[in-house]
Amino acid sequence: MKLSQSKKQCQFNLLNKKITRCKKCPRLSQYIHQISIKKTKRFLDEKYWGKPLPSFGDINARLLIIGLAPAAHGGNRTGRMFTGDSSGDWLAKVLFNFGFANKPTSHNINDGYRLIDTYITASLHCAPPQNKPLREELENCSVYLKKEISMLSNVKVVICLGKIAFDSCVKILEIKGAKFSHGNLIRHQNKIIISSYHPSKQNTQTGRLQWNQWESVFSQTRKILEDMTQK
Repeated sequence: MKLSQSKKQCQFNLLNKKITRCKKCPRLSQYIHQISIKKTKRFLDEKYWGKPLPSFGDINARLLIIGLAPAAHGGNRTGRMFTGDSSGDWLAKVLFNFGFANKPTSHNINDGYRLIDTYITASLHCAPPQNKPLREELENCSVYLKKEISMLSNVKVVICLGKIAFDSCVKILEIKGAKFSHGNLIRHQNKIIISSYHPSKQNTQTGRLQWNQWESVFSQTRKILEDMTQK
């Protein structure tokens, strides 16, 4: 039996509340709290979120994007994933260009930015030191991702940003022998999983991920969804 929109939204709200209250990983809880107090010079006057970060977007989405984790001075500061840092800039722009967002910028939680037919989550809901989560931390957080994937019943395409996100996704979906590479496409049951390099500074500033490569992932996604609509 299908849930009403209000009941479905309630389920997502309850899950996100559970995520923001999570303290399963002492190392991460301590780290994001310290970051929110010490801050960085650029944002000394801002109040940091400093808690596990909830997912966000369209609960009826056909596109699911899985990232690695909130950035220490991005999402961990602003309270929204891929918001307030260079990775968020890259993602917001490409989502807008292909009709998956209402504007090309994502600066803060009150900026009116809205996803269209898209939901964003991550393998980890807390910023890890040096962007390197421990295995047990990923395992602790995987229960939330698994729940989200089961709740997002309309999802047809999953974009995994980086190897950790890809590994988390294929493990939950029980896809054996899958290898990460940029632009790789896997068909699994009623879903298509596309892997991409993460739009981190480490990748974008070194040229490992170039804009045309980045655009190609979302261009392909848009075409897949349009073809599904026409069938």
